[in-house]
Amino acid sequence: MWFTSIYLNTVRDFRSAILGWGVGIGLLMYSVLAAVSTLDQTPAARATLKSLAASFAWIAEPVRVDTAGGYATWKYGFTILVMALWPILAGSRMLRGEEERGSMDALLSLPRGRARVALEKLAAMWTALLGMALLIGLLAAASGSRVGADFGLSGALLFGLNLALICGVFGSIALLVSQFTQERRIASGITGGLLALFVVVDMLHRVIPNTENISRLSPIYYYNLSKPLIPSYGTDPVAMLVMVGLSALLSGAAIWLFTVRDVGATVPLPRWLTVPERALRPERALPVNDWSLRSLYTRNLAKIVTPTFWWTVVIAGFAAWMVFIVEQTERQLRSLYESSPFLASLISKVGGGDITTNASLLSFMYTFLPVLLMAFAVTQASHWAADEEDGLQELVLATPQPRLVVLLARFGALATATVFIAVMTLALTALASKISGLALDGGNLTAASLSIIPLGLLIAALGYLLSGWLRTAIDTGLLSFLLVIWFFITFVGPELKFPSAVMHLSPFYYYGTPLVKGLPLGDMLLVLAVAVVALVLATLRFMRKDIARQ
Repeated sequence: MWFTSIYLNTVRDFRSAILGWGVGIGLLMYSVLAAVSTLDQTPAARATLKSLAASFAWIAEPVRVDTAGGYATWKYGFTILVMALWPILAGSRMLRGEEERGSMDALLSLPRGRARVALEKLAAMWTALLGMALLIGLLAAASGSRVGADFGLSGALLFGLNLALICGVFGSIALLVSQFTQERRIASGITGGLLALFVVVDMLHRVIPNTENISRLSPIYYYNLSKPLIPSYGTDPVAMLVMVGLSALLSGAAIWLFTVRDVGATVPLPRWLTVPERALRPERALPVNDWSLRSLYTRNLAKIVTPTFWWTVVIAGFAAWMVFIVEQTERQLRSLYESSPFLASLISKVGGGDITTNASLLSFMYTFLPVLLMAFAVTQASHWAADEEDGLQELVLATPQPRLVVLLARFGALATATVFIAVMTLALTALASKISGLALDGGNLTAASLSIIPLGLLIAALGYLLSGWLRTAIDTGLLSFLLVIWFFITFVGPELKFPSAVMHLSPFYYYGTPLVKGLPLGDMLLVLAVAVVALVLATLRFMRKDIARQ
């Protein structure tokens, strides 16, 4: 049955993603709602919670945070946008990926028009998103009934639907961008950058007054207008219709462009967006002496220069932006400390530029940096697996290059990019700290920025190892699922009182809070040792396996 139509076959390909993302995000909501019962519900505690949430309003609007639904929406309504990464990858490879592999020609040889092929694939993506939304809603409703929350099944399902709609918007953006790029990787990278940009644009009106009109340019603004887990706030049907309209408009434009262009070609950009071509001298027409062709390492390094640049902009820019946000938060918390008897003892630690307090505030957001760097490593590990699946490794190995050198040169280029991102993050954060006047300990800041390197290398090595047995889609999906599980263990585990043995399973546990406590040298060496072991095993597998066979 699954092979009787393009739609059903594509839904079948998405079955792992539906279960992985639906159950993963659903369990995250289930756990945070279950943890609400452990919070102190005295009037003084609720008042303090409201005040603290208001101080961190730049993350998300704090509405009824003293209730189960309000607390869950405020705490993880922003974090679960990580689910948008799946439709970004799915949308970028939906058509462009088929063209890269050459399978689109075979698909279009069937008695089906281009528009029908594209529509069936798009419908499959939306079916997957709605399946994820259903699982998320059911798990949230189950937890809500367990803790006696004031929202019911309908509110939980609308919560899942709202998340599916914003994810669909970014899937449609990726589908449209892929019509202008030659590779699906570039399309997914550009869309991922737009996701980060739209997150910042949405935050803008909560940080800088009178900028709400600018925030309206972000699709995430309309996602945040609905809070179905808070019955008194409810769902904004107009905002949901805006997201549906955006998805229809963007995906409709993408499908139309696909029907009028050549297969394998791209839509030409307007002249004002096109870089003029320069005439090459005869000796430069074939760049045999180009620096990137001097070795496998330099060639691999040249291939990842562009994604490394954009990921550096996102990660380092995020860290620098957080410095300015924390500086404002610190000033808001100062007045809270002065007015709350519960926090009066902390007054002496706040103000002017207390390094410990500033580091504690910034450390909360700095824990997201390893997640972002590991996401970059996941994309590069998936490229390694895709090159083998697409037959590109055969071209390299047809030259007299040992397999050991091929793998280590590729991993060495990735390690270089990882170090570059971490160093630039350190530099921009230090610059932002100096500009904003937020005092930070230089040694701890260096430790916090550079300690993300072993975590990035770990997930990359695991990706290389898994690619020895798994196809690209499964490899990438499993790595993404590992990130979600590790994130869940580290950030939700303490609320659920997970045992110490479980907490030690997450690499984020070993990262700790270096902005406050300094370099965790022993823990980082342990993470690095595990990465080395994984890389050794990946190398042994690659040296002994048949290329393109799992």
